[in-house]
Amino acid sequence: MTANRLAYQYVVLRCVPRPEREEFVNVGVVLHCQAADFLDVTWSVDADRLRSLHPDIDVDQVCDALTFTDWVCRGDERGGEAARQSLGQRFGFLKAPRSTVLQPGAVHGGLTGDPARQLEHLRERLVG
Repeated sequence: MTANRLAYQYVVLRCVPRPEREEFVNVGVVLHCQAADFLDVTWSVDADRLRSLHPDIDVDQVCDALTFTDWVCRGDERGGEAARQSLGQRFGFLKAPRSTVLQPGAVHGGLTGDPARQLEHLRERLVG
């Protein structure tokens, strides 16, 4: 690792309205940088795109799940037991596969000098 370049990991959060069809829309990114003591999420939901995959999807439920992710990242008590853990454990909780409408993709990594800026870059590139 070179000066001012910190290793980070991230997962893309996907909305999978009908898992049996294996179709999804990227809705968020969670980034963890241990060296910077950083864990955060950014998300954006395009209701029309989600409804194109499943007209009856409960968009509010998707947004509630993403808000829960916010709480876990920030250590907010509304995030329950997961939010009380260390940043690394919280990231582990958020990157764990689940059979729900909101699912994390594979873990990826990189180097950055600014984790918050990198998170926004990834959201723009991967979520829109």
